[in-house]
Amino acid sequence: MNSYLDDKNGFYGDFGGTFIPEILWINFKELKDSYESIILDPSFNKKFESLLNNYVGRPTPLFYCNELSKKYKTNIYLKREDLNHTGSHKINNTIGQALFAKQLGKKKIIAETGAGQHGIATATVCSLLSLECIIFMGETDILRQAINVSKMKMLGAKIIPATTGNKTLKDAINEALRYWINHPECYYLIGSVVGPHPYPKIVAYFQSIISKEIKKQLQEKKGITQPNYIITCIGGGSNSIGAFYHFLENASVKLIAVESAGLGIYTNKTAATTIQGSKGVIHGSLTFVMQDKYGQIIDPYSISAGMDYPGIGPMHANLFHTQRVKFFNVTDNDVLQAAYEISQIEGIIPALESAHALAILPKISFKKEDIVVINLSGRGDKDLKNYIRHLNQFLK
Repeated sequence: MNSYLDDKNGFYGDFGGTFIPEILWINFKELKDSYESIILDPSFNKKFESLLNNYVGRPTPLFYCNELSKKYKTNIYLKREDLNHTGSHKINNTIGQALFAKQLGKKKIIAETGAGQHGIATATVCSLLSLECIIFMGETDILRQAINVSKMKMLGAKIIPATTGNKTLKDAINEALRYWINHPECYYLIGSVVGPHPYPKIVAYFQSIISKEIKKQLQEKKGITQPNYIITCIGGGSNSIGAFYHFLENASVKLIAVESAGLGIYTNKTAATTIQGSKGVIHGSLTFVMQDKYGQIIDPYSISAGMDYPGIGPMHANLFHTQRVKFFNVTDNDVLQAAYEISQIEGIIPALESAHALAILPKISFKKEDIVVINLSGRGDKDLKNYIRHLNQFLK
């Protein structure tokens, strides 16, 4: 048994659980009573795998970066989640949960989104499976991710703005949970390994396809089943847990998660939860969260709409606490530099979220023989407005 997975009460070591208002218990009891029997059923998994292969386009390539490898004097591979249908890893989870919702007899899906990647993936799958779709999105993110908002609307989703707090991902989740309280007939399709049990477990299970493929692809390419390093960005943590999942028990694989330092870890414009955070409850689970001495959430900041979450998932909190995963942080400037570098030398424009993982390369001393896998969680189309704003600063 994997010692880093949850116990029967949904705890990962000291973190996790189900801290929710009593009025939501009926919703979660339905999930807890049925998720294992459904998602482990062979017929369910056959449908899931068929859609991943024939609709999403899996397996995604494990691409060797010649120029990046030369520059950093090691062997760098990208797990190309950006090549999935809809442009990110998010669709792995939305297909799984939407199929699960249909098995429960649900006809309406609600979801939250920050960068818009989860929103687009949810709207896409709802369209495919004939499900009504409502997406909650912070007003701030609606403005900076206008293209993704248009895509969601084209796919038939209704967008409801979150107008509280700093009007970003945290606030979108708050609004989605409030709506669910009043509409228990819906299924809440959460986008990351956050929230009350069993959501972190469900999302991790569906995203674990990433590390499953990495093992198989390394065997085919190099005759080995594990790399020396796996590097990911981390906001809530779904892409990172997907890339880490099947390597958690192998201590020889160094696992690295990269948070957003924003304008600096000691400024009030950061989203580096493991530096600025402490134990606390956010969105129904006990984890690390950015909060003041009264337990009030501190608004995070990042140049990336998908990284400015004031916490991390409870599974990641335990991985940080036990030091199984090493956490780094990079600034907005580091991220932009990394994004322009890979665009110009490898011909790949990454999402700002994914560029956080790339930005750590200059900060680590790799060996020449090391195998380094970076999870490229999304493509950069949605961030072009931001990239263009900084273009002259980074053009050679």
